[in-house]
Amino acid sequence: MNIAVAGAGVVGVTTAVELKKRFRNANITLISDAFEEDTTSSVAAGIFRPGGDFTGPNRDVTRKWIEDSWWYWKELQESRNGAECGVTELSGYMFSNRSEKVVRNAHLEKLVPMYRSATEEELSNLTPQKWKFGSFYTTLLIDNTIYLPWAMKNFRQLGGEILHEHITNLQRLGSNYDVIVNCTGLGAQTLCNDDALVPVRGQVIKVDAPWIKTFFYADTETYIIPGFKSVTLGGCRELGSYNLDVDKYTALGIRERCENLVPSLKPASTIKTLVGLRPYRKPVRVECEITRSLNGKPVKLVHNYGHGGYGVTAAPGTALHSVQLVREVLSGNSKL
Repeated sequence: MNIAVAGAGVVGVTTAVELKKRFRNANITLISDAFEEDTTSSVAAGIFRPGGDFTGPNRDVTRKWIEDSWWYWKELQESRNGAECGVTELSGYMFSNRSEKVVRNAHLEKLVPMYRSATEEELSNLTPQKWKFGSFYTTLLIDNTIYLPWAMKNFRQLGGEILHEHITNLQRLGSNYDVIVNCTGLGAQTLCNDDALVPVRGQVIKVDAPWIKTFFYADTETYIIPGFKSVTLGGCRELGSYNLDVDKYTALGIRERCENLVPSLKPASTIKTLVGLRPYRKPVRVECEITRSLNGKPVKLVHNYGHGGYGVTAAPGTALHSVQLVREVLSGNSKL
């Protein structure tokens, strides 16, 4: 049995690993022209924080993806491989002067070990600005500069194969595989002719500030997230932009907002400024499809893309769902 996973971001790599665990005798090939630091996933700060604009086909499926993902990451964090695979626990604050809804997260409140309202002292004294609303919670951080190489190594050790190739046609690729799992992110816009998939441009600054141990969000647009190797300052959300160039004015704005929020960041040196295009789709597409190759052979596809800015958060949940769909497609029990 031959199964291909197209795309090597956090969604694709996690899916490939889980397929290899469950189909040990199958030939699983991970195909992409971009790996590890060259993927959009490596730009992300990696905090586990599902947003309200992340949605599956219905509420129950969305909740299951998020819960499955939390426990997947939590198991890694608590394992002996926790530090090695780049998963750790992280606590911090979310502040807002707009609405209490901004600092509440129904998904997280039901999952994380700590989620409470900020005290009056925290609202008034933690930052130069006084806030009307705030929450403090503990969540997880997944650093893809560590997790992706670790997961790739794990995939190889399980017997998975890697193919460096630019994918231009899933149907043509299908002539060599029994099933293709499409985790191509924004690439699916062209490969699947999917107009519902749009880029959301993000720009972040990685700085050297090891004294920052707590994350901060200010009305969601401004965030400071400490990681294993650096602190991520953000951000921006530019719907429909394909611009991969660093914008110096955006960078200046991010730096100014973050330093106003946490003044101790002012002496932090910039390591690098990065841009990524988040693949946003509503709903996220995790489903089966059968098309035809150029010679008329049926091509069995399982799609898994469109996570927007929540690929790191939800990758395990949609990966596990995709594995189940692959099983159904191969057994002939798919609802296609």
